Amino acid sequence: MAALLDLFGVVLVAALVDRWAGTSLVGHGEWLAPYGVTYVLFSWLFGSYTLLRMQQLSVRRVVVRLGAAAVATTLAVVLAYWLLNLPPTFSLGHRRIQLALLCGLSGWALIVRLALRQLSRQRQRPFPSLLEMAEQQQQRLLPAHLPEEALTNDDLPWGDAMSVQRQLKRTADVAVALTLLLVTLPLMLVAAGLIWLEDRGPVFYLQERSGLMGRTFQVFKLRTMRQADPNAPATWTVVGDRRITRIGWLLRRLRLDELPQLLNVVRGEMSLIGPRPERPELEHALEASIPHYRKRHWMPPGLSGWAQVSAPYAASVEEAELKLSYDLYYLRHWNTGLDLLILLKTIKTVLKARGR
Repeated sequence: MAALLDLFGVVLVAALVDRWAGTSLVGHGEWLAPYGVTYVLFSWLFGSYTLLRMQQLSVRRVVVRLGAAAVATTLAVVLAYWLLNLPPTFSLGHRRIQLALLCGLSGWALIVRLALRQLSRQRQRPFPSLLEMAEQQQQRLLPAHLPEEALTNDDLPWGDAMSVQRQLKRTADVAVALTLLLVTLPLMLVAAGLIWLEDRGPVFYLQERSGLMGRTFQVFKLRTMRQADPNAPATWTVVGDRRITRIGWLLRRLRLDELPQLLNVVRGEMSLIGPRPERPELEHALEASIPHYRKRHWMPPGLSGWAQVSAPYAASVEEAELKLSYDLYYLRHWNTGLDLLILLKTIKTVLKARGR
């Protein structure tokens, strides 16, 4: 809704600028339409839509992200103006017009977000069930408040083995994984060389993880940490972890260390999208502390998932429970559209180098 209103705002502000400056922006849809799409894409990339899901909406943070989207859009127009060598009559490239569009569109977008937030709060009041409201608004299921009978394997979309969407998911997994392996092979070779040069250690790292229905498998990763005692107990990775190497830090930020897991996808041990596989040693404590934890094994594990794009990295039992709430929501509401949304959010995370 916010994106559609932003596109409407582009036309509205352009019409006001035409009236004020005597230009004809609205009459040149071949330029105004790409401008609007570019603004929406940058708004998405800088997170001005994501803010609407936050519990506390900070006006200052909204203004900063809207400003970043407007500036990026303006720079894109300037770049297009220069690359295409457009004539001086191209009014969208004039600084005065760009400034007017930037200010007007930012003001409109701020009003839209504040209004949508207020409407969302009013819409929540009539709902009789707090659990339903939490699920709809937060897009997660709270494990501690979920009855055992509320989520069964037979009720899940994945439970239908003959589902067209299930067959499509596997077909897409293999096709996309093979394509990405071929495209990223040079990048993986460069990364492997840098890993070896740093400490002359092994390039790849094999680790046991829990997969579909709890069956274990060996996950492939580019090594990002210093070599450790194989008998050392499993521990969480924390912020500023000294075990991470210099090249490993960069690989983790860009999530390039996960690329070898495309082999796991081709082999059928993982999917591109699904709950992230965890180490069995850590899961024993999690299963004892968190209700419904084993249910995340009812779908194949994924390279990325709803929990990964919706919650921060888990480094404690409490954070693992938060991530499980998103995994349970994914299990109940899985469909091809949700997978595509997760894929887009994953691309956004990679572009912003927000891996850990």
